[in-house]
Amino acid sequence: MLRPLRIAITSGDSNGIGPEVVSKALRRLGPQKNIQFFLWRNSDFPKKDLRRIQKEFKLITVGSWAQALSQAPRSSRDLVDICGATNPTHWVEEAAQACYFKHLDAMATAPLSKPAIKESGLKDVGHTDILKRVSQTKNAYMVFLGDKFNVFLATGHLPIRNIAEKINKETITEALIQAQKFAKSLHYTLPIGVLGLNPHAGDSGVIGSEDLEIISPAIESLSKEPLKFVGPLVPDAAFVKNHWDTYSLFVAMYHDQGLIPFKTVHGQKGVHLTWGLPFIRTSVDHGTAFDIAGKDKADESSMYLALKWAIKLTKGVYES
Repeated sequence: MLRPLRIAITSGDSNGIGPEVVSKALRRLGPQKNIQFFLWRNSDFPKKDLRRIQKEFKLITVGSWAQALSQAPRSSRDLVDICGATNPTHWVEEAAQACYFKHLDAMATAPLSKPAIKESGLKDVGHTDILKRVSQTKNAYMVFLGDKFNVFLATGHLPIRNIAEKINKETITEALIQAQKFAKSLHYTLPIGVLGLNPHAGDSGVIGSEDLEIISPAIESLSKEPLKFVGPLVPDAAFVKNHWDTYSLFVAMYHDQGLIPFKTVHGQKGVHLTWGLPFIRTSVDHGTAFDIAGKDKADESSMYLALKWAIKLTKGVYES
């Protein structure tokens, strides 16, 4: 690469903990060799958080992404600070577009509330939907990485009443194939644990038919793949401690099935990434936490890890 690797950071809702975790994470991380950060924020970004960033970085402040493109930072200590007036949702859209067109190499996102997305006028439900639309990607998957275990979600943000209708042989088979590709990309070698949909994984069809008629056949169809799939696992027993070192990752059928155990164990020390996009996107594994915003109580660990993973994965793309 002739230029530094460029990583976007969107700071999320200004009245949430986004600015605090971003500023703490950047100060903790410090300038990185051959890495250039681009920060999206607005004038409501707390000044104390801005000062925290300035202890490690020199800000080059511009008013738009168009102006940011014209900047030529001289060192990794220079951080391009894009201070605009638009809704934070549009920062995500703009950064994703920049990644899609190869102006940026990766993006790391701070928490953004669903009401903020709705207020933006966009019809997307969350980050993942924005990224899929911008990149014209049909299937993108939420993955959560922790030091105890990893979770891959087969479906996205769906109301509970709509989940079963999305569980079919085609969608589950594709999710398992993508989970395997993800595991192989990180050189994982352990089997992949696949959760059942119903209590007791259906109990041989007594409690719902999806596990027996859909999930099991999908697993069987991939039995000759290099990484072994195991399941359907009983959901309420899948995440017991002695399973953590048994599987490369767990494939959960729906959001809360995977996220409740993941967040219970990892708290705010996990990282979220979106698999299936034509660019790298990492994120925190938590929400906006409006109740503690501005109180200097937020734990930046997840944002720090999101930046670390964005750097690691970006370098992996260019150094492989």
